[in-house]
Amino acid sequence: MSSVASAPVPSSSVRVRFCPSPTGNPHVGLVRTALFNWAFARHNQGTLVFRIEDTDAARDSEESYEQLLDAMRWLGFDWDEGPEVGGPHAPYRQSQRMDIYKDVADKLVEAGRAYPCYCSTEELDARRDAARAAGKPSGYDGHCRDLTAEQKAAYEAEGRKPIVRFRMPDTKITFNDLVRGEISYEPENVPDYGIVRANGAPLYTLVNPVDDALMEITHVLRGEDLLSSTPRQIALYWALKDLGLAKLVPEFGHLPYVMGEGNKKLSKRDPQSSLNLYRERGFLPEGLLNYLSLLGWSLSADRDIFSIDEMVAAFDVKDVQPNPARFDLKKCESINGDHIRLLDPKEFAARCEPWLKAPVAPWAPEDFDEAKWAAIAPHAQTRLKVLSEITDNVDFLFLAEPVFDEASWTKAMKEGSDALLTTAREKLDAADWSSPESLKEAVLAAGEAHGLKLGKAQAPVRVAVTGRTVGLPLFESLEILGKDKTFARIDAALAKLTA
Repeated sequence: MSSVASAPVPSSSVRVRFCPSPTGNPHVGLVRTALFNWAFARHNQGTLVFRIEDTDAARDSEESYEQLLDAMRWLGFDWDEGPEVGGPHAPYRQSQRMDIYKDVADKLVEAGRAYPCYCSTEELDARRDAARAAGKPSGYDGHCRDLTAEQKAAYEAEGRKPIVRFRMPDTKITFNDLVRGEISYEPENVPDYGIVRANGAPLYTLVNPVDDALMEITHVLRGEDLLSSTPRQIALYWALKDLGLAKLVPEFGHLPYVMGEGNKKLSKRDPQSSLNLYRERGFLPEGLLNYLSLLGWSLSADRDIFSIDEMVAAFDVKDVQPNPARFDLKKCESINGDHIRLLDPKEFAARCEPWLKAPVAPWAPEDFDEAKWAAIAPHAQTRLKVLSEITDNVDFLFLAEPVFDEASWTKAMKEGSDALLTTAREKLDAADWSSPESLKEAVLAAGEAHGLKLGKAQAPVRVAVTGRTVGLPLFESLEILGKDKTFARIDAALAKLTA
């Protein structure tokens, strides 16, 4: 038996899989894995198999399953085989494939490639402690590898229920990782391992490679955390090939960790890892995917912004870097903002709609003015990082009065602001309200009358009218709000200042 895992597969026959477990909300690390598999399949005109690993009844849920499907649709990932699509290797949910796993496990035992192990947890722990104390590898020591029929009968007479262990070959296993290069494992470092629990339930160590073999997966692109399981799976593929159940051993590529705060691996439990958070905040799928693609890969050294089609055209897993990639929320937001600005204006306006209508919007549906929204949208598109910011940016147009940020009020309304606002009102009254430039000149003149530059002069006006010190271009906003409402708010601010 050769110790080399596999030879390269022609790109025309590429078959990859994305196989999440339906536990909890999808997270960005999972999305990055899905993205690289999807892009690799599409780049090579191959097949993407979407498979659900739902054998853990205690943790898996139908709600999480539906969230996975919804997330894939939202991200724009299509799949060639899997749930709702079908395919020649159905079913694609592991919970519906239990008979297959039992049959394969039985065949492995019959062929001597796996065996029953009767060791109790206490016995295993004691032998591992002794091995560690002696400076030896502390993995399974092969105690039940070659039991006689009499020994098995004796254990069973004690009421012991065995697990099934796979018998690892006594040979070095070497494979060429598509990301990390050649990797080798000596046999003493990869002991026999469990593939079926004592209750008969198959373990991940069995079902994952069995499904890959039966579904003829050619490339396995997955997280770095699964690297240590690769030699075990390669040995299992060899056994499945010998039994006529597998045609090939897939090539492996282990993707770098995505790091979070404190240089720790980004966990599903980290708030910033939840895909739902990004959807709720109004990230564009194309913006989020653009950023996630940069976590280990790049289109070019001097270009961070690109479309998903451009990524697919250029993507080669061999270009993925093995070093951990740090998730930078600010950069993610910045890239998303760039994608917002790349949208067609009508498309931008349409994508903002969920945040402009009930129950998200703070104004009544009848107070939303389509004409004002159409007028302000192009100005908003140049400023947003995420779509959810649109609500705070345009609420002054649709609310009866602005929502004052008290910190902004205190910051802008300095001594003499009442006099400045009075002068600004006078100048604005004589301005051309169809020209933002004329409104700017009016406020500039008011500032000059009080010895202030435009930046200082417009701050009290902005807060009086919008409630905030920062926001969309002020003079375009005044034009769209209209003269009457602008003056009503300036008057209200003056009344508050002089009360």
